[in-house]
Order: sequence, then C-alpha cells, then structure tokens
Amino acid sequence: MKKINLIAPALFVMSAFVIAGCSSLKKMQKNAGLVNYSVIPEVLETHGGKVDATIQSKYPAKYFASKVTVTVTPVLKYSSGETALTPYVLQGEKVKANNKVIPYQDGGSNSYKGMLPYSKEMLRSDLELRIKATQGAKSLDFGTVTVAKGVIATSTLVDNSPQAIIGIQKKVNTTGIYDPAIDKYQRIVPDSYMADLVYLINSSEVRSKELTKAEIEHLNKYIVEAYNAESKELKGVEVSAYSSPDGALDLNSKLAGKREGSASNVVDNSLKKSKVRTDIVSKNTPEDWEGFKALMEKSTIQDKDLILRVLAMYSDPEVREREIKNLSSAFTKVADEILPQLRRAKITANVSLIGRTDAEITRLADSDPSKLNQAELLYAATLTNDVSKQKSIYASFTKIYSNDWRGFNNLGYVQMNEGDFKSAAANYQQADQLDPKNPVVQNNLGCVALKNEDLAKAEILFGAASGAGKEVKENLGILKIKQGDYDTAVKYLNEESTSYANRALAQLLNGDNNGALKTLNAAPVESGRIAYLKAIIYARTAKTSQMYESLINSMKKDPAYKAIAQNDLEFAKYANDQNFKLLLQ
Repeated sequence: MKKINLIAPALFVMSAFVIAGCSSLKKMQKNAGLVNYSVIPEVLETHGGKVDATIQSKYPAKYFASKVTVTVTPVLKYSSGETALTPYVLQGEKVKANNKVIPYQDGGSNSYKGMLPYSKEMLRSDLELRIKATQGAKSLDFGTVTVAKGVIATSTLVDNSPQAIIGIQKKVNTTGIYDPAIDKYQRIVPDSYMADLVYLINSSEVRSKELTKAEIEHLNKYIVEAYNAESKELKGVEVSAYSSPDGALDLNSKLAGKREGSASNVVDNSLKKSKVRTDIVSKNTPEDWEGFKALMEKSTIQDKDLILRVLAMYSDPEVREREIKNLSSAFTKVADEILPQLRRAKITANVSLIGRTDAEITRLADSDPSKLNQAELLYAATLTNDVSKQKSIYASFTKIYSNDWRGFNNLGYVQMNEGDFKSAAANYQQADQLDPKNPVVQNNLGCVALKNEDLAKAEILFGAASGAGKEVKENLGILKIKQGDYDTAVKYLNEESTSYANRALAQLLNGDNNGALKTLNAAPVESGRIAYLKAIIYARTAKTSQMYESLINSMKKDPAYKAIAQNDLEFAKYANDQNFKLLLQ
C-alpha cells in the first residue's frame, strides 16, 4: 500500500493562508494613503483645562480587508514628551469582535472623540495617528499620520486674580443691639435719648411726678453731658405732643397743641436751669393712630385682631373710633391699657458722638492698639498704604479682639494680595471657625481654592458667598472661564464688571469678537493683557495693521508677551511674515 504524505499538503494550505493574510495587510499598508483623515477643530484648542478632538476617517471602497483589525492610537507629541489618547479599533466584516465594522465593498467612515488634559508644552505639538493592523497571528505597522499641529490656548489667558473681600460688616453686641464701636468706623455717629411726659385725659398740665421720674432725670443728665463733653455735640431737642384717638377731633387738636406748649416750656426751663443753649423744635399730632396701632400689635387684648382689621379697613378717624367702640368689651380694655399711653409728649435729645481724629488713631495703632475699639483699629489699617503696617494692625486686632472674625479675615486679605496664599488660607479658616458660613469668609476661601486650581471646591465656596459683594460675581466669572463655560462667564462678568480683560476674554471665547473689542476699548488703562487680547481679535478678523500695533503695545507693557506670541497659533498665518519675525526677534 502506497503511503500518502499528508504533512506537505497541510503545510501548503497553511502557507497559502499566511501568504493571503500578509497580502491583505501589505495591500492595505500600500494603499494607506487613500484613507482620508480630518480633525475637528482643524487646529486643536484647550477649553476647561482639556484638549478635545474629533478625528474623522473615511475608508475607500475595496480597501478594508474583511479579516483585518486596525488599531489607531492618537498621540499628541511635543518637545518634552507625548500624551496618548485612548486607542480606537476598527474591523473588517469577517472579524468576530465588537468593534466598528468597515465594509470591504463600499468602504465606510468612523468618528472618534478623544480628550486629554492640557499642559503648556502642547502649544507646539503634532497630533499623530499611530496605526497597526492585524490579521490572525500577523500584524503590520502602518506608520504614523499627522492630522493636526499645535494647540490654541487663548482660554488660558484668563487673569486668575480672584477678588478677596475686606471684613467691615455691621455687627451687634451680646445684647443684640447695634453697637457702632464694632462696626465700620465713623468719626461722627448720631445718637439720641427719648423720654415721655404722660398727661391725664383731657389735660395739658404737666404733673410734678412726671418731672421727677427716672427717664426725665436721665434725659436732663444726657443733655447736659452732651453739651459739655468735647467728644459730643448736642444737635437739639425735639418735642412731639399727641392726643389719644378718642373724642372729638377739634378737641383733640386743641389739646395736642396745648400739650406741645406745656412740654416745650418744661424743656426750655430745664435748659435754662442747666445753662444749656440749643434749639427746640416742636410739633403736635391731634390723634395718634400710628401709636395706637403699634401698641395694639404688642398688646394681649383678646379682640386686638378685630381692632387692627378696623384700622386697615377704614381711614376716617370718626369711623375708626365708632367701630372700635362698638366692640364694647374690647374697648374697655383699650380705654384702660392703650389710650392712657398715647396722652403724651415725646421729648428727644439728638447728639453727635465725635470720635478720635485720624492722627490720634494712627498714633495709638502704633503705640497702644489696645486703647482702640474694633472699628477704630480696622479704620487705622485704611489710613496707611504700608502693607507691613497693615499686617501689624490686623495682627494686633487678632490678639486684642480674638473672637472677632474680621481681624483674621483682613490679615488673610493682605497676605493674599502679597501672594502668600498658604498664610492667607490659615487665617481665613480661623475666621471661618469664629463666624461659620459668613459669606465674606466663604468668598475668600473660594479665592484660595481658585488660586490652587481646585475648581470644584471654589465653586461650592462662591455659591455659599452669595450676598457678600460684587466681588463674588467677578470670581465666578473667572471660575467659569477656567471651566470652559463661557456663556455663563459672560453673564457673571456683565457691564458692571471692572475686570475688563476677563470680561472681554469670555466674550471672545463665546464667539463675540465685536463685544470683546468694545469691552477692551472701554478699559480706563490698556494693560499688556488687554493689548494682547486686542491683537488676537485683530488677527481673527484679518486687521493686520491693528494687530501689529496691539502686539507692539502688549510687549511694551509687558515683555513676557513676546514669548507668548512666539508659540501662539492665533498668529499662525503670520508666522512667515517678515514683520512678524522681526517683531519676535
């Protein structure tokens, strides 16, 4: 029996498959130039700290072999290294996998979206596609295709100088009453004291017991002290006389006038006795319905809501009186508890409290800051432009008034303006412990987070700073530019914004070249940043002469813009222009 060698035919069949596989790969490699690649945008841009790219590829008919898998790795290559994006995989019709299929007969297309974090080295770079094809155990490198060059980084021109807020908000003392000693310093502060003379029904006679009661004695003492003190100025005394809203209007008008006269005589006699000279201003109110309403609202009279409803429904005094008297049980209480308090003359002494002079405050801030109250010490820091003195004053404040958040906040404010963000953050945190959720402190903590590029934390803190001041909107505008949300940034950096460069940048990135240029031209001072942004707008709108003028101005204001312009693809179409080359030498 003849032996048949089965090994040789098997090897022949395997070789045929291998040769066929290699043939398909080599044919695709040879015709790789027929594949069309495009990138959106044509020149890559960074937004929100990322570089996004959409890579589109079109494969011609009868190109993509049915058993071939192609792996494409986008890589951004730059002088100091490279960053690879996530690869994407395509396959022929007979490949048993779950990748995008490209038909052989008709060809096909693919769209890939990739993203990578931006770094400044990417300004001058190449986006390459590294392509590798496989069929079975065989693979072949199709080489590299460059599909884009460089990254436009105009969004990074944001001026990340968030605005901190100084602490001068109004406070209340431990009793809940406003205390000017711990508020924003005012050298002259209005003050007053009020006392009542109470009359019997239908009488304008001032009883002796009224003249000797404690509040009248205190009023007289208050007037004399204000008149004689160097730190006070008596501005005058007001007399307001009233009748209760019961009885005939004519009678009440005469009665209120007589009470005005008797009360004014009491004041005049008291001033003469104390040898005090000041103006007396008097007036009268025949029927004190406003006083009646105020006392009713505070009362516990059973039918007070009905009475208040009568006041709201009727404005005619006679109708009011009649309707209230109809509530017989309630009116008895009103007559006993409310009306007697309205038969009065209100005497008010008005005084100006005069504080220390600027020179006195400055001297004490240097020599003995403990003698100054909170408002005076905070004010002292505003009387000097010497940063070291400001820091010293706020440091003293934190020791003398260690429970007041403003000392730590304001010390942090100065430190932040000096660029010492670590120290500023520590003091802001101390202020936050003393007054949790204070909007001013939340804003300032947000400024530190923004400087540290912690955008998520900054957004939370600025959200908690609502109502702290216009600075919060400025800071949110910076944040939104850095996040790539230019439409919202424009809304925050509105016409009230003083950050002309940032506002214009937001408009420019949002596609409003004309609005951005208008904003830049409105700036009171043209900084290097403002001139450079103008140059970009002129480059985009093909206004060459204005572009060169603005570039020159930007470099005069700040020489750093020469190096920035050298790598800025906003000016790519001028790269071979001799004037541009000379400008950057």
